[in-house]
Amino acid sequence: MRLLAIDIGNTNITFGLFSAGKLARKFDLPTKSYNLRKLSSVLKEGSLVEACLVCSVAPLVTKILARDLRLLTAVKPYIIGKDIKVPIKNLYQRPGQVGQDRLVNAYAGLAFFQAPLVIIDFGTAITFDAVSKKGEYLGGLILPGLEISLEALSKRAALLPKIKLALPRELIGRDTAGSMLSGIIYGFASLSDGLSERIKQKIGLKAQVIGTGGNIRLMSKYCRAIDKVEQDLTLKGLKLIYDTIVEPHGQSPWHLSIPPVGRNPEQRPTAGSRGLRRRVK
Repeated sequence: MRLLAIDIGNTNITFGLFSAGKLARKFDLPTKSYNLRKLSSVLKEGSLVEACLVCSVAPLVTKILARDLRLLTAVKPYIIGKDIKVPIKNLYQRPGQVGQDRLVNAYAGLAFFQAPLVIIDFGTAITFDAVSKKGEYLGGLILPGLEISLEALSKRAALLPKIKLALPRELIGRDTAGSMLSGIIYGFASLSDGLSERIKQKIGLKAQVIGTGGNIRLMSKYCRAIDKVEQDLTLKGLKLIYDTIVEPHGQSPWHLSIPPVGRNPEQRPTAGSRGLRRRVK
């Protein structure tokens, strides 16, 4: 089975092609400049896509991408939240407000790690998500991301330059750019450590802190509270949803959900119909 898992974020669209159960390829496209030509160029000639799952925080791009995927692969993608409900108990006061990527991360976290969990996603925004020992999604926090914060400094302060995100050379900056980078990296690292400890006081001091997202490799060496790093948590969560929900039902689970599988699910998918498939042109 060749599964294409897609995570549509505000900055990038991340594609993960799974083959024989493993992540064989991963590539990104900028969300704002996405088009059919770019998608066609990254889906290599001769690639075979047999199923597709999409998790998105950009509804308009989702519609366009779903149309393009059907054109290129003859496979209709399953949209998380629309076609498939993430099987986790959601304790948000208004469950529909939670980003599907956050629920997918929580679901994957329960399968790969021991609950309770604090999941930090360093993306366009930085999100903290709390998962109880019972496997419930409790809620979380949302903060501006690293690039947003760096951009805000240069836009709102006349004497601060526009610079690219990078690792600081040292804690105490020796020039303006260095001071800005130190403030962003060390500042958000300390913020992450502090918030993680506060959340653990609420859900359990033995909670594991999991780091993920596009900037996790940049931040992991500075965040002391992070226990495990899984950069591809969302993609692997989509793969898990396919294995436990879609394939056992023969790839026709529209508006389907099943009870939560909990962590380390032993139930393996049964063989289902493979649906339409065509070589990418």
